[in-house]
Amino acid sequence: MVRSTQQLHIPREPAPPRAAATVLLLRDSAAGIEVLMTRRSASASFAPGAYVFPGGQIDAADEAAQRIAAHRPTQSGLQRTQAIAAIREAFEELGVLLAHHADGRPANAEDIAAMDRGNTAGTAFADQCAARGLMLDADRVFTFAHWITDRDLPRRFDVPFLVARMPEGQEPAADESEQFEPCWVRPADALARHAAGSFFMIFPTVRTLQRMAAYATVDALLAACAGETPLWTSCPRAGLLKGEDARYMEHESPFGELALVCPDGQVVHALDWQSERPVPLLKNVMRFTAPNPGAMTGPGTNSYIVGDAATGYIVIDPGPDDAGHIGRLWGATQGDIRMIVCTHSHADHSPGAAPLQALCKNGKPPILGLASKPTARASARFTPERELADGERLVLSGTTAEGEPIAHTLRVIHTPGHAANHLCLVLEEDGLLFSGDHVLNGSTTVVDPPDGDMTAYLDSLDTLDAACAAGGIDFILPAHGYVIGFARTAIGMLKAHRLKREARIAAAMQKLPEGTPEQWLPLAYDDVPERMWPVAARSLAAHVARIRQLAVAR
Repeated sequence: MVRSTQQLHIPREPAPPRAAATVLLLRDSAAGIEVLMTRRSASASFAPGAYVFPGGQIDAADEAAQRIAAHRPTQSGLQRTQAIAAIREAFEELGVLLAHHADGRPANAEDIAAMDRGNTAGTAFADQCAARGLMLDADRVFTFAHWITDRDLPRRFDVPFLVARMPEGQEPAADESEQFEPCWVRPADALARHAAGSFFMIFPTVRTLQRMAAYATVDALLAACAGETPLWTSCPRAGLLKGEDARYMEHESPFGELALVCPDGQVVHALDWQSERPVPLLKNVMRFTAPNPGAMTGPGTNSYIVGDAATGYIVIDPGPDDAGHIGRLWGATQGDIRMIVCTHSHADHSPGAAPLQALCKNGKPPILGLASKPTARASARFTPERELADGERLVLSGTTAEGEPIAHTLRVIHTPGHAANHLCLVLEEDGLLFSGDHVLNGSTTVVDPPDGDMTAYLDSLDTLDAACAAGGIDFILPAHGYVIGFARTAIGMLKAHRLKREARIAAAMQKLPEGTPEQWLPLAYDDVPERMWPVAARSLAAHVARIRQLAVAR
């Protein structure tokens, strides 16, 4: 866990979320699923002017209304309460009533007209239904998603997005106080209108419709919800892109960086890629991105600076031999560099080491790492001044202005696979993993034989997973892309992806047993753009070698 003393921003307590429920009323049309939406009042305290699904806070009496609610055997008490609240809100806001009589007849226009929509909170709503002999159709309401409002917002809700089929024979009528303009809309059309600026929606609504667009029918969507658990749960985070708020879910690449830099949800961290200035991640960690963007490097190669003025600094991966980049690394440390570490010898990682060392006139920091093997390409040759042992610790220590001792300790982990001389580093006091090219954000690393080895790569993933488990490591700082959160989940997904790809390659080899890698490639990588096949061919070769090794071992 990151030391609180190293966080950049003063801790603050986000507003507590209030329990609420939202329901997406659905119907089938010739063009696909349609969902019922309304426009919120321009004076509403939450999401003014936005197109939304009906919903609101859960009233204390909604739980008591379970006495008149049908339910599924697998439906929890909490889910029933949430469904009742959603049914009540749909009635209040749109005059839609999901209920039926004892003989099975659904609620109709006469029932709705006889009931008061203006003051139906809690027991009053249940009493009105009971008086007309109505049972609430909570058993026909399913959980689709679970959203928790972003930590930076002053009004927050913990809200399931529920789904239900629109009752036949009913027509929505907005209350004209909080909700206006009820409309049926296909998810794809709502998203297109939102993108065009004519149908404003807030972030969770947009993301929910994006997922909903994958379902062809209401039955298919409801069947996907039969497991009684949300298809996803999200509490988004926000950063700044071009000075504007930009929000992200947990699976999106900037999320981990925002969680590291702004754990309490402050919207202050700029996500724009640039090479001119350091990006502070913690008080003791900065990132510089080299000006070498491309298909193989993404936004550029990340160089990291660990340490502070009291301890001096370690530079991890000084990058390519680019004078501007190297000068900026030197300037950010004011030349007080104690060590330079290269995670491996590739041309976008290690060539900057010697020029950076030469700038340090007041002391010559050693260049550390692992020497490249004879299998390395000519462009990836590297010889450190000293080789680092597996498990070795590199320590920066000093005293703060207040006289307190402080240390930053990097532990070395040998991780061959992407390159034979690859290593990673763990910042022990803060639980951070510097992964070099072994784990990337937004792409999978290339394993290029003979210097790259797929079995070694997968074994090294297991080594990193064990290190994360033992060290409580939540964040990975890769050589390309943003900081990665949920470290062990990311490693597990990466390994699963590699093994899934290997299974596709093995199937291609079985289909064409006399084939060549050039013939197997289109079969195994038909889900990858053809322009990337020359790069994919390298990892395919590594998988083929591993498949053959495993066959011999059997």
